[in-house]
Amino acid sequence: MVTAKKMVILLMMLCRLSIIDAQLMTSKETFTKADTLRGSNNENRDWWDVLKYQISVKPDIKHKTIEGSCQIVFKVIKKGSFLQIDLQDSLIIDEVKVGTQPYPHDKEWATLPYIKKEGVYLISLPDATINKNESIKIKYHGKPKEAINAPWDGGWVWKKDSLGNPWLSVACQGLGASCWYPCKDLQSDEPDSGATLAMEVPDSLNAVANGRCKNNFHIDEQKCTKWEVKNPINNYDIIPYIGKYTNFTDTFMGEGGKLDLSFWVLNYNLEKAQNQFKQVKPMLRCFEYWFGKYPFYEDSYKLVEAPYLGMENQSAVAYGNGFLNGYHGADLSATGWGLKWDFIIIHESGHEWFGNSITSNDLADMWIHESFTMYSEILYTQWLFGEQAGNEYCIGLRHNIQNDKPIIAPYGVNKEGSGDMYYKGANMLHSIRHIINNDSLFRKILRGMNTEFYHQTVTTKQIEDFIIAKSGIDLQPIFNQYLTTVNIPHLVYSIDAKKSLVTLHWTNCANNFIMPITIPVSANRMNITTQPKSIHLT
Repeated sequence: MVTAKKMVILLMMLCRLSIIDAQLMTSKETFTKADTLRGSNNENRDWWDVLKYQISVKPDIKHKTIEGSCQIVFKVIKKGSFLQIDLQDSLIIDEVKVGTQPYPHDKEWATLPYIKKEGVYLISLPDATINKNESIKIKYHGKPKEAINAPWDGGWVWKKDSLGNPWLSVACQGLGASCWYPCKDLQSDEPDSGATLAMEVPDSLNAVANGRCKNNFHIDEQKCTKWEVKNPINNYDIIPYIGKYTNFTDTFMGEGGKLDLSFWVLNYNLEKAQNQFKQVKPMLRCFEYWFGKYPFYEDSYKLVEAPYLGMENQSAVAYGNGFLNGYHGADLSATGWGLKWDFIIIHESGHEWFGNSITSNDLADMWIHESFTMYSEILYTQWLFGEQAGNEYCIGLRHNIQNDKPIIAPYGVNKEGSGDMYYKGANMLHSIRHIINNDSLFRKILRGMNTEFYHQTVTTKQIEDFIIAKSGIDLQPIFNQYLTTVNIPHLVYSIDAKKSLVTLHWTNCANNFIMPITIPVSANRMNITTQPKSIHLT
């Protein structure tokens, strides 16, 4: 028999499950031709596949300008006439040449005609042979967009450290790598064989980039440093870091063998970094347990102190969190758990699996990057402090949810969806984990994703289908509800105390929506749908 006291408890617990409905946005976004050219795999992009970028850049610190070149090696996969090369306004292409592969000599390059049309460059290459590798070299110069509030607005960062030394970098996710070098600025086409980046800087500074350092040499009073990435890499992840850096190293024995760890920080922050960066090894241990081996053993793992908060730059994670725990010393969950570890180390490193190894084809599906990576914070909190701590951290993040617009944005226009891809997306994954109700299987799914989609670009459908197939549960209504609408499912209930009966159903959701809840008094786990369901409590 359910007592009146238990009924009151039940009522209070159910009230916590009922959330006020969100309002649908009524404004409709409009997009330009430039948005479509940048965001779609159009007829001037779909016939060639990028194999490698070889970038060289020389910044003029005094005038905030750059000059450089980019050699693009690509494979012709079908007949085409023009290559679309993206290079944003204020940067100018000076010359385009084509050369035979694999390593053309200077005399083997021939000049190509090109035009600028509707914000992109179209390069004429009508005689390209299908299944053959081609190579073009583009020389360019100009004054790149300056980032005022990196990494959010994007562009070149021209700063000085606390001793007045130049400190330079780039942040360009969303804005696009074409803000500083000519490329095929399309997220779905990563260079299959990686990239090199050579930087010419004053001799007093060090230049760091993704992957491993290949060589250092001097030209007059300039130092030229070349770095190489062997793995596929997102355009926006290829980043220069230039400053008065010092370096220390370590190793981690992981699932892929010995992983080289390298840390580049401003020389006066060495002691702070040596202490704070001790968090890297337990983070790697946790993430390899849940996600599988670190995806870029060949290119090493690096943290590089950056003149902005942080970014997931592959194998060279940007760190600017001031050597503090939390998010610049704050706890995004307001629970206290977020102050137990360094947000930038944990979050941006989580992107090595989700964002860098598994990459969304379209910016619209960026939840694949951010929802899973924010969920990595929950898994790490649980790893350190137990399941209750992870649950509390996850629930605490919910106060940041805006429900302003859908998490998935329109496709083909280089547009990302709501920032709810972080907090709401992580909570969606937490709900899915509890619907699966088997942590061994949930871990198998996460590790399976990182095997199935290793170093690949993917769609939302591929990710959804994989999780649904491996879990054996039709989770499609859950994905649809939380990724494509701003409606919050509302649990409607009524209680008949005399009959010890509670009746429940979901509203403000799709007709096929189904989500289980646990009845607090009886600990019964029940699948609740949009049709009223009565449950006897005994």
